[in-house]
Amino acid sequence: MFLDNKKIRMKNGKDLKAIAYGEVLWDVFGKEKKIGGAPLNVALRMKSLGCDAGMISCVGNDEDGKAIINAIKNMGLDTSAITISEEYKTGVVQVTLDQSGFASYEIQYPAAWDKIILNDHAKSLIKEADVLIYGSLVCRDKVSGETLEEVLKTTIYKVFDVNLRKPHYTYELLEKLMKSADFIKFNDEEIVEIASVLKSPHSGIQENVEFIASKTQTNAICVTRGKDGALLYWKGKLYENHGYPVKVADTVGAGDSFLAALITSLLTGKEPQESIDYACAVGALVAGSPGANPQISDSAIAAFMSKKQL
Repeated sequence: MFLDNKKIRMKNGKDLKAIAYGEVLWDVFGKEKKIGGAPLNVALRMKSLGCDAGMISCVGNDEDGKAIINAIKNMGLDTSAITISEEYKTGVVQVTLDQSGFASYEIQYPAAWDKIILNDHAKSLIKEADVLIYGSLVCRDKVSGETLEEVLKTTIYKVFDVNLRKPHYTYELLEKLMKSADFIKFNDEEIVEIASVLKSPHSGIQENVEFIASKTQTNAICVTRGKDGALLYWKGKLYENHGYPVKVADTVGAGDSFLAALITSLLTGKEPQESIDYACAVGALVAGSPGANPQISDSAIAAFMSKKQL
């Protein structure tokens, strides 16, 4: 679906290479199922935007696992670091949509992605990559959590997609993962929750972004705000987009594609305001389409952004 020959390069002329670590699974919508998992969604969108991208994860030795690997390989993603578990099944998530298309999740445990280990391919991909994307959910199990700790010791540029899923996190863990990151992405509810626990005296999102930046020594933070767009803190300055109107099909994966577009744009030298505008457009287009990984062309993104400006 995403496979093509386009490449996107950084300012130094090098192809941008991304590696994502964490859950790969099936999102089940009633009788229909679609490939999902936040880090996988980010990697797939980055691939569609022209990055070299790979995935570190684990699936079961079952039909679901084979289907995931075949599907994402066909989309051009490097699957050499996805290991096969004989003991645990491929992950499944039951997704429930409300009348507005907003999703809630019932996440199966244990699943194969709870037992990720680094094979030689994974270590090679990490060494060659420019950016690592990871989240908090993968740390719900000791095995995958300890593997992530090992990965975070490397010097790669680290992007932490907070992506809270109760009850699969502790605030001690979140603070540790934030302090390991070069870039942190929240939604508006997540940053308020976490900042409150860290004893922020503020109630506004902008003030809490600056509070978290100071607390974690991270100079790159973004906060998605649903239909109201997003806020970006980048190298000491704040940038904002107020959102693009779209009829929501479902919200699954919209934040993941937003993050993929934002990181791709920033790391290839685009200006912060241009980057957040672009990312919000991509996120809105995904929200307006069913599933986490709809095909969206460059021309569709450009046309959508032009229409907004009229």
